[in-house]
Amino acid sequence: MWYQIEDEASNLDEMPLMMSEEAFENDESDYHTLPRARIHQRRRGLGWFLCGGWKVLCGSCCECLAHTCRRRKELKARTVWLGHPEKCEEKYPKNAIKNQKYNILTFVPGVLYQQFKFFLNLYFLVVACSQFVPSLKIGYLYTYWAPLGFVLAVTMVREAVDEVRRYRRDKEMNSQLYSKLTVRGKVQVKSSDIQVGDLIIVEKNQRVPADMIFLRTSEKTGACFIRTDQLDGETDWKLKIAVACTQRLPALGDLFSISAYVYAQKPQLDIHSFEGNFTREDCDPPIHESLSIENTLWASTVVASGTVIGVVIYTGKETRSVLNTSQSKNKVGLLDLELNRLTKALFLALVVLSIVMVALQGFIGPWFRNLFRFIVLFSYIIPISLRVNLDMGKSAYGWMIMKDENIPGTVVRTSTIPEELGRLVYLLTDKTGTLTQNEMVFRRLHLGTVSYGTDTMDEIQSHIIQSYAQVSSAPSNGSSASSTPSRKAPPSAPKVRKSVSSRIHEAVKAIALCHNVTPVYESRANGASTEPESTEADQDFSDDNRTYQASSPDEVALVRWTESVGLTLVNRDLTSLQLKTPAGQILTFYILQIFPFTSESKRMGIIVREEATGEITFYMKGADVAMASIVQYNDWLEEECGNMAREGLRTLVVAKKSLSEEQYQDFESRYNQAKLSLHDRALKVAAVVESLEREMELLCLTGVEDQLQADVRPTLELLRNAGIKIWMLTGDKLETATCIAKSSHLVSRSQDIHVFRPVSNRGEAHLELNAFRRKHDCALVISGDSLEVCLRYYEHEFVELACQCPAVVCCRCSPTQKAQIVRLLQQHTANRTCAIGDGGNDVSMIQAADCGIGIEGREGKQASLAADFSITQFKHIGRLLMVHGRNSYKRSAALGQFVMHRGMIISTMQAVFSSIFYFASVPLYQGFLMVGYATIYTMFPVFSLVLDQDVKPEMALLYPELYKDLTKGRSLSFKTFLIWVLISVYQGGILMYGALVLFDQEFVHVVAISFTALILTELLMVALTVRTWHWLMVVAEFFSLGCYLASLAFLNEYFDLSFITTRAFLWKVCTITLVSCLPLYIIKYLKRKFSPPSYSKLSS
Repeated sequence: MWYQIEDEASNLDEMPLMMSEEAFENDESDYHTLPRARIHQRRRGLGWFLCGGWKVLCGSCCECLAHTCRRRKELKARTVWLGHPEKCEEKYPKNAIKNQKYNILTFVPGVLYQQFKFFLNLYFLVVACSQFVPSLKIGYLYTYWAPLGFVLAVTMVREAVDEVRRYRRDKEMNSQLYSKLTVRGKVQVKSSDIQVGDLIIVEKNQRVPADMIFLRTSEKTGACFIRTDQLDGETDWKLKIAVACTQRLPALGDLFSISAYVYAQKPQLDIHSFEGNFTREDCDPPIHESLSIENTLWASTVVASGTVIGVVIYTGKETRSVLNTSQSKNKVGLLDLELNRLTKALFLALVVLSIVMVALQGFIGPWFRNLFRFIVLFSYIIPISLRVNLDMGKSAYGWMIMKDENIPGTVVRTSTIPEELGRLVYLLTDKTGTLTQNEMVFRRLHLGTVSYGTDTMDEIQSHIIQSYAQVSSAPSNGSSASSTPSRKAPPSAPKVRKSVSSRIHEAVKAIALCHNVTPVYESRANGASTEPESTEADQDFSDDNRTYQASSPDEVALVRWTESVGLTLVNRDLTSLQLKTPAGQILTFYILQIFPFTSESKRMGIIVREEATGEITFYMKGADVAMASIVQYNDWLEEECGNMAREGLRTLVVAKKSLSEEQYQDFESRYNQAKLSLHDRALKVAAVVESLEREMELLCLTGVEDQLQADVRPTLELLRNAGIKIWMLTGDKLETATCIAKSSHLVSRSQDIHVFRPVSNRGEAHLELNAFRRKHDCALVISGDSLEVCLRYYEHEFVELACQCPAVVCCRCSPTQKAQIVRLLQQHTANRTCAIGDGGNDVSMIQAADCGIGIEGREGKQASLAADFSITQFKHIGRLLMVHGRNSYKRSAALGQFVMHRGMIISTMQAVFSSIFYFASVPLYQGFLMVGYATIYTMFPVFSLVLDQDVKPEMALLYPELYKDLTKGRSLSFKTFLIWVLISVYQGGILMYGALVLFDQEFVHVVAISFTALILTELLMVALTVRTWHWLMVVAEFFSLGCYLASLAFLNEYFDLSFITTRAFLWKVCTITLVSCLPLYIIKYLKRKFSPPSYSKLSS
């Protein structure tokens, strides 16, 4: 048997991924669709090793070493004794939160490693160190060490500030105080000192410090609400139930008088499931209770009602919230990596040039020392000021983004990657709170023959008031009050009216009863046990301070709506519900059974008995797909559901069935029997419930709208036109996600949607992927579980197919899955990704993406604190990318190349000079001239390139297609770099030869002429590069020129003042400068005339 199964699996391995459901189709073309990736992966040889394989190998060796050093402890299931941490067999991790990257010892080495990881900085370190060797010393030490020291100091300070902020945040969290229950009473304990087995008391609105099992609550119902927004991103409250055995104990202290323990499964990632048992040993027979997710309180959730007591089962690293957050990484921009590659190319050129020089000398004497001297001499080819300029540029872009009045409240938290905003191809967005406001509004009620919208709700209200009018005229002592409207309608009312009226009444009553909503009163002192009799009820259930809580915002919207039309939910506990009629009368219903909503059943049901009449009714509401087969035959449901979905409404079908006492008793006995069965319990329970779900009476169809954030549609359209592919990753249900994808125009109206069927094994995934492959240009909707299966077996094929889709929606995604999808896209497409979210559940994704954007939302600030950029509204992302991203990338590319040009031109002059003067390794410009050249004389005009822009912001937003060009990376490539190299070689050669041809007898004159011409050429070249002038650029040009002219008076050791003031000097300098710059101006003019770039067509 075993080998047979293995055989099947290996067969699937060899099968092509194009296979029909019947079996193979013997069609050649199918085999061509197999991705070639696997074939490529095997061709590893010397070429692979040289091109970067050595990095991979070194990396894997280091990882292996690190892994053996800190081998992770295996996570195990555990038995936890209540209030006795000392009884634990294992040592569990400390309950402390730690978000810091470094500690005291690793800070300096860590930061230095991050800096010298770049080839550029490492190279300067070597060159600067070489100046301590006397035979290699060329200039003053400060010319090498000052710039390097400056770069490192700036970086260190920036990192230190970030690190201190993180440390403070962690310290604040870890030192929060909690009450711990001990034999001697309550003790205050720090969050970081809590251990497994401790009994911890958590007050209302306090954060749960560790993963706990919920033992007791101050609420009479034995249940409490918790807010989970920082864990799963959902803003609605979740109902948690205390362990019955401990909730029944008379007093708090009794928790120590019993001998009980909790058995908990090993820590795992899934926040939506838990299996465990509670056992009390000291009674006869021992009490066993099974524990599920509704008995747990996970760390980072907040208690929303009452005071709770729990026993800690997981701490620190083993809590669900920590297991679901990934370690933040140091992000490096693509532009920095490209410049790093170019500096390596420059270094090769430098070494070649030095070898040529030594070879032309003829390898005489200590040639090796001369070679090194040449390398140091030409080291200006790679300018250290490149990093200084780029880092200052990045800070400037950050400042511009934060000062932009069109996107107020935007914060740049990672100043090293603003250029990434201009290179994005994939945008991964969260749904709840990012695209939508997470505010549900009731929009439509459809009864089959008649439909009510927002403008006709008052009609419903009058029907309801009329229905209950007769009842209120009867004595309202509870017993004789009947909830059903009296059949003796006034004779004047027409017959049709009555039937519509009663149908509306039934529908509204069903919506008011069939839910999981609990009304919560803020300032109520006397609890929920008031008798629903006299006017006391009205004071007690006053409308001002009532809020509704439920695990789904849809349900709250429905109950709020029934309140607005006159039927109000005023009280609910585990056994009963109370409704208030328009006349202020209270109706009580006993809850006999409740069948909660699950993602499999897609429906929820409730069986209630009305106190006044004793009638038993089974109400049910759910998604149309699930309910269509349950309700009686009708001809309108499917069509109307489609209509509502097209409007972007979330639909629910409501139905009811009246039960006789005998029917209910029969059902109850079968249901209880099924609940106790040990094998296939879930299946048996479902079967019993299904026996009730037959031929139900269809009452109505409701439509609820989840309101979108402001300007979501135009923003998504803008991003799509800019060539950005948008993926929506949400923890929400499939129907909801699809609905929002349509209403936000993430999926355009004309596009098909392919819903990926749930798959659980390899074969199913195989067939489903084939079905998807045959579809063209359609959006993909897939659930987290199916995604997991596809990635396990067909990772490459799945990503390849998904990347061709115009839009992808992943629903029911866990936080770790979101991050996993980001990493997949990075590995398989090598494109830049951006993640945007607003809740704690989006942090992993934001940290994994090349560029993370957080929205300060209703779900707390966790995402915006972890992100690289924080914005206040989703619509701001358009301007952030189209305008600031574009400008940052274009400016940095121009700045980087210009700084390289500045270094190459002087190295060319040095080479020409050395080759003419018998290949002597003597510097052309000494000491201050070199330092001045890189700083005061040319720094301001070159840096003013960060103010340059090719098109106005309005244009960039009007024509998002301009953004597409950026992703190809044409502003900085080997092609543009080579053009700059040619310009540098041409100009350097002209300047040096010109000076030598025109110079008088003295060497000092050569230096004076060539250096002055060089400064002028640089200033003119900046003017040539600029696309849009800014007044500061003009100031910078004249200021630099002024500085140079003023400093001539002091530079006696380099210049002969009497010569500088002559006319001959002036005309020689002007001639050389003209020859070096004029041809470039002519070429630029011709290029603009005959093949202008796309942006210039717009700006003209």
